[in-house]
Amino acid sequence: MNLTLKVWRQKNRNAPGHLAEYEARDIPVDASFLEMLDIVNERLIEKGEDPIAFDHDCREGICGMCSLTINGKPHGGKGGVTSCQLHMREFEDGQTIVIEPFRARAFPVAKDLAVDRSAFDRIIQGGGYISVRTGSAPEANAAPIAKDVADRAFAAAACIGCGACVAACKNASAMLFVAAKVTHLNSVPQGRPERDRRALGMVRAMDEAGFGNCTNQYECVAACPKQIPAEAIARLNRDFARASLKETLAG
Repeated sequence: MNLTLKVWRQKNRNAPGHLAEYEARDIPVDASFLEMLDIVNERLIEKGEDPIAFDHDCREGICGMCSLTINGKPHGGKGGVTSCQLHMREFEDGQTIVIEPFRARAFPVAKDLAVDRSAFDRIIQGGGYISVRTGSAPEANAAPIAKDVADRAFAAAACIGCGACVAACKNASAMLFVAAKVTHLNSVPQGRPERDRRALGMVRAMDEAGFGNCTNQYECVAACPKQIPAEAIARLNRDFARASLKETLAG
């Protein structure tokens, strides 16, 4: 299949960017979206041109690195898949595809389609650690967990930190990401001793990083490749409100 690509090119975060047009010829329909970019890059290198920079690692929908906005939608908008899991058979021969980086003040462009998402790392660091014994594996049944709690924690733990929720939100809010991390650890017994400190620390780190406020329109949920449920945001709000009240009363 033959395609026309309009790709965002930007040397670094301080340089102006622009959309550059490329022809993607003879692309296999079974190629993944990133494999298509690999083919285009190989041809650019052969011509002595600068290849398109984009993030990638596992290419299995696990690492969250493939942060691409495809035709205005994070990860292409197919639902439940990352950019690396998107295949060219989802597009039509002769189609024009616009490819841009995730847009958010807290995600400055590193180069072309690659963005700096270290703000997510600082949010996780703001949550601290959990108080568990290390050095040996505990007995699996030593800490019984109700199935509904385990299911809730597991669903939240599926978050891969790709940032699609931020890119989809008109306010560039990171609430769904933070909610997933807080819900995951605050739900299970191992994480409950630090639940108040974790909620306060992560929300404050999110605000310090420059993410916007949540207006509960749930574009984040629609864009999330791991389909983190919106109820996680409600749980985060409750945990943060409770922790804030305790902190105020403690003086």
